[in-house]
Amino acid sequence: MITTLLSIIFVYVFILLGYLSKRIFKEEMSSKTLTLMSVYFLQPFVTIWGFSTAKLHAEHIYVPLFYLAIILALLIPTVLLGKVIFSDPKERAIFSIAGFVGNTGNIGIPLGIALFGEASVIYTTLINIANVFVVYIIGVYIYSRGSFSIKDSLFNIVKIPIIPASIVAIFINIYDIPLSPQIEEFFKMGAYAGIVLQLFLLGTFLETIRIKELHPKLFAGTMSQKFLIIPLATAFILGFSDLSLFVQGVILMEMMTPLAVANINLASLYECKPRDVTALILLSTLLFIPLLFVLSYIVNHYYL
Repeated sequence: MITTLLSIIFVYVFILLGYLSKRIFKEEMSSKTLTLMSVYFLQPFVTIWGFSTAKLHAEHIYVPLFYLAIILALLIPTVLLGKVIFSDPKERAIFSIAGFVGNTGNIGIPLGIALFGEASVIYTTLINIANVFVVYIIGVYIYSRGSFSIKDSLFNIVKIPIIPASIVAIFINIYDIPLSPQIEEFFKMGAYAGIVLQLFLLGTFLETIRIKELHPKLFAGTMSQKFLIIPLATAFILGFSDLSLFVQGVILMEMMTPLAVANINLASLYECKPRDVTALILLSTLLFIPLLFVLSYIVNHYYL
């Protein structure tokens, strides 16, 4: 557990660098420019490289499919609930999707190793890949709807290059198309650059937020959804499955990871209150730290 916490702390040093850059250079450090660089140029590298780290096998496919099925089952009532609770379409969009876009990569994968061992890596990697489709299809549409029409929101999905990049990566993986070491290193360099830029971008947004300006209803609703409603509903649904307790535990853990930096990309790109979203990411990360010990207890006593 200590090793995992240290790994997460070192990863978030890049967030501090982003914060300091915005603090020092102010408007010269454009968060919107960084967002465009991340979404349209570097995130496709992250996706292609992610697919190259684990060979897909038929027996593994059901795990990300089950993960997606749980999200879709919970998403519809969440969207309907958001329409009842929030009158502001942007706050409604944030509440509807932010809790489902978890940090399944930077936090989920190392946390899986700490709690379940290296046997979890194949599952956490595939779940993280599935999360890409949640972010850049469902996420793009819902965040867009905070400011755009239905037609424009659907068009925004098509414009995101990460989806066609994912399809190409799946094709390469399934058909085991060989890549030269130079090409693999090229994708790896782009992927690491994308990951660092994501964390750096979060830091620039953190410098601009004021927690006291966050709408209390949006905070309470999103955090309750993320750390109470989604985990309980996930555990309930998994109880009816034939999945092993080990795999159920991995899926439950991934559902509980704090909000991902990708939320900032979409909120900023589609002008859907990126400062509020950044505040929610920060608060969810802070709240998740004490929950790590609770999660560790649950895993050790029920899933291992």
